[in-house]
Amino acid sequence: MSETETKKPARDPWDLPDVSGLVVGVLGGTGDQGRGLAYRLARAGQKVIIGSRAAERAREAAAGLGLGVEGTDNAECARRSDIVIVAVPWEGHAATLAALREELRGKLVVDCVNPLGFDKQGAYALKPEEGSAAQQAAALLPESRVTAAFHHLSAVLLQDETVDEIDTDVMVLGEKRADTDLVQALAARIPGMRGVYAGRLRGAHQVESLVANLIAVNRRYKAHAGLRVTDVQETRDR
Repeated sequence: MSETETKKPARDPWDLPDVSGLVVGVLGGTGDQGRGLAYRLARAGQKVIIGSRAAERAREAAAGLGLGVEGTDNAECARRSDIVIVAVPWEGHAATLAALREELRGKLVVDCVNPLGFDKQGAYALKPEEGSAAQQAAALLPESRVTAAFHHLSAVLLQDETVDEIDTDVMVLGEKRADTDLVQALAARIPGMRGVYAGRLRGAHQVESLVANLIAVNRRYKAHAGLRVTDVQETRDR
């Protein structure tokens, strides 16, 4: 570096964009996880649209939430949203996304699906051919910006109107910093929640798989456990 050059200051990892004006769509918003996320984001002031295979079912779920949430079919939800959260059951993950490839073109897609199996011993992780649900989404949606987040949240807490804050961190994975920053900022809209960058999509399987362990924790301790990443503090707090 020459004497005339100046070194750029390190970028504050917590300097996140304003996402308050973006429309968030939730595919699978009639299920427990999707409905809970829709409720929390709408309660935080985000414009939210619930998507479902059946528009009427989505409208009924939206009416139950209130807060200005709208309900429609998955295709219309995808078209009208800036950020689309995928919260569909694993069994329908591939078919749902393949059918929405055109509607999701250019969109920021946030996959929170956990491929799990269940037997007499409890929950266990499945590994898709692509490596993870998020990587499957990226393969099916090559013209979308796919990220992974919101895997470890308790649907019970998300839907509980008496709970004001969700005390947890959200692991966010993706290929581009601009996209993961947006998802981190979206997570931070929910009181008590924080989005933490956790690597590229190739690491999504570990994050998705951890849900099986959390299910075991919750059953043993009758809890609604989440995650906290230690020793990662916002710059302004140091």
